[in-house]
Amino acid sequence: MGIDHIGLATEDPGGVAAFLTALGMDRDDEGVAADYGVACEFWSYPGAGGQPSIEVVTPVREDSALSDHFTRRSPSLYHVAFEVDDLDGELARLRDHGLVPVDAAPCAGARPGMRVAFMYVPKPAALLVELVQYGIAEAG
Repeated sequence: MGIDHIGLATEDPGGVAAFLTALGMDRDDEGVAADYGVACEFWSYPGAGGQPSIEVVTPVREDSALSDHFTRRSPSLYHVAFEVDDLDGELARLRDHGLVPVDAAPCAGARPGMRVAFMYVPKPAALLVELVQYGIAEAG
């Protein structure tokens, strides 16, 4: 596993973009994760090959995955995403280590060929973790 990105939840992507630009980062990818109702912008440093990146996550509908997040806390760190080679295998392995699945099944991510699933680490970190696998053929 390796860190793929750090997700920041916001309702003001332009404000976060200004901050990331000031840090010298460029937006190098974007997309919508329809199953979660969010738009995602991926930012990284030039020459870094897009990895790891900062993902700016913004709701695109009222019942987005972020709706509950914003009722409990302000815009903030949302999740840490790890790239894996075997998403289904890692879900089972991490469940055996006490992580709690958030998704009933993996979903399409915001990038083409990206498949994702979220898990929650209740203690000691109270952290939302996203597992990411690339190279999955799109259905359709």
